[in-house]
Amino acid sequence: MKIAVASQNRRDITEHAGRCRKFWIYHIENDSIADKQLLELTKEQSFHDSFPHDPSPLDDVQVLIAGGMGSGLVRRLEDKNIEAVVTTETVPDRAVESYLNGSLVTRAIEPHEHGHRHAHERGD
Repeated sequence: MKIAVASQNRRDITEHAGRCRKFWIYHIENDSIADKQLLELTKEQSFHDSFPHDPSPLDDVQVLIAGGMGSGLVRRLEDKNIEAVVTTETVPDRAVESYLNGSLVTRAIEPHEHGHRHAHERGD
């Protein structure tokens, strides 16, 4: 199992997962952390700047933990069979350990509006 945690500053869980470009990837074996690696995306690979059906380096994770994400990102993750988890926890290692033992404090995912429309047109 792989769990991704949004962490733009590499220390804390990021509040806005859509714009985040740095994720800790936790490799889980026997319900514990076996390995942890940093994945850095390009700006174009971030959820906010990529298209929902484009391949992503995060496609092979089963869970994505963040401090916040909009309902559009949640649907996008669900389409890729990735569980979206929004938490109040700020420490990545603690969040993963708590997720694994069932004690992670989560919060509801709120509808997310930017206040502007996205064209998201390809410049091919």
